[in-house]
Amino acid sequence: MTSSGHCIEAGLTVRDAMKEIDNVTPKIVFLVVGKKLAASLTDGDVRRFLLKGGQLTDPALDAANHHPLTAANRQEAEELYHRRNYVAIPIVRQNGEIVDIYLGEDNSEQFEALSIPVVMNAGGRGTRLEPYTKILPKPLIPVGELPIAEHIMRRFEAFGCCQFSIIVNYKKELIKAYFADSEQKYDITWYDEETPLGTGGGLCYLKGKLNGTFFFTNCDNLLLSNYASILRFHRESHNVITMICAYKNFVIPYGVVHMGLDGAIESMQEKPELSYLTNTGIYLVEPEVLEDIEDGVPIGFPDILEKQRAKGRKVAVYPVSENEWLDMGQLEELERMRKRLYGE
Repeated sequence: MTSSGHCIEAGLTVRDAMKEIDNVTPKIVFLVVGKKLAASLTDGDVRRFLLKGGQLTDPALDAANHHPLTAANRQEAEELYHRRNYVAIPIVRQNGEIVDIYLGEDNSEQFEALSIPVVMNAGGRGTRLEPYTKILPKPLIPVGELPIAEHIMRRFEAFGCCQFSIIVNYKKELIKAYFADSEQKYDITWYDEETPLGTGGGLCYLKGKLNGTFFFTNCDNLLLSNYASILRFHRESHNVITMICAYKNFVIPYGVVHMGLDGAIESMQEKPELSYLTNTGIYLVEPEVLEDIEDGVPIGFPDILEKQRAKGRKVAVYPVSENEWLDMGQLEELERMRKRLYGE
C-alpha cells in the first residue's frame, strides 16, 4: 500500500502538524521542502517534544526525526518494512525527493491486548445534557446505534480490557436493565452509590477489589488514542495517576491587540489560535490511591489527584490531540461524536 497524503510542508508549526497527523493512518507524516524529505514526525514524537517543554507554536521540524529510515525502491521498502516494526517507509531518489511511501499491505489499526480492569463512573445526573437526561441516564444517551457507555466499553474491549466495574446512582436500574438485556455480554460488577459522591468518591467501593493498574473513566468521554502507549508511559514514568489531557484549539474571531503604556500598541494578531490542555476525565490509576479515599465522602477525582501530589506521589499528564477525544457531555458535541464514529 502506498500513499502521498503523508507528506506535509516542513514550515508548519507543531500544532498544524498535529492536525495533519490526525488525518492519516498510520499516525506519521513526512516533512518536505519542495519534494525533498527533511524529517519524519509521529504522534509519539510530538508527545515527547511537548513533555520536554516544547510549544505547539514551535516549528514542527523541532519535534521531528531528522534521520528517518528510507528506501531507494519498492522492493527495498518492503524488505525494510517487514524486517522490523516499521509503520511507513518513504521511497526516496538520490537527490532526496520522495517518490512514494510504502505503508504495508494491511493498513488496518492493530491493538495490543492489555488485560487491565476498567472502572467507569456512571452515577451523575448529566445536567449538561438536560432535557435528555430527565428521561434517560447519561450512560444510555444514544450516539448513533449505541449508547455512549457501550461505545466506551467496546473501545476498551478492543484493547483486551474486558473487566468492568461501573459505579451507578441516578436511574441505575435503567442502566442495569439495558446491559442485562444486551445481546453483547459484558463482564460487569455494579457498585451502587447510596448518595452522590462526585466524580471520584465512588471509588471508595473499590478498595481491596483491585490489585493492579486500572483505567478510570467518566461515562461521557470516548478516547480514540492508543491505550497501550498510554499504559506504557504510565508504567515507565512510575506514576500513581496519569491524567489523559487533550489539546483544545480555539480561534479568536477578531484581531487581538496587545496594549502597552499610554495606549501604545505593542503587537497585533489577526484571529489568533489558542491552545489549552484540558482534562478528558480519563485516567490510569494505581490501587494504592484508593486507600486514601474516605468512605462515603463526596470528592472530585481532580481533588484526589491533588491529594496524591501533596503526599509526594508522582502524577503526570499524557497529552493527546483534540481529535482523539470525543466528549458528549454537552449537547453540541453529540452530533460531532456521531459523525466521527459513523463517518456521516
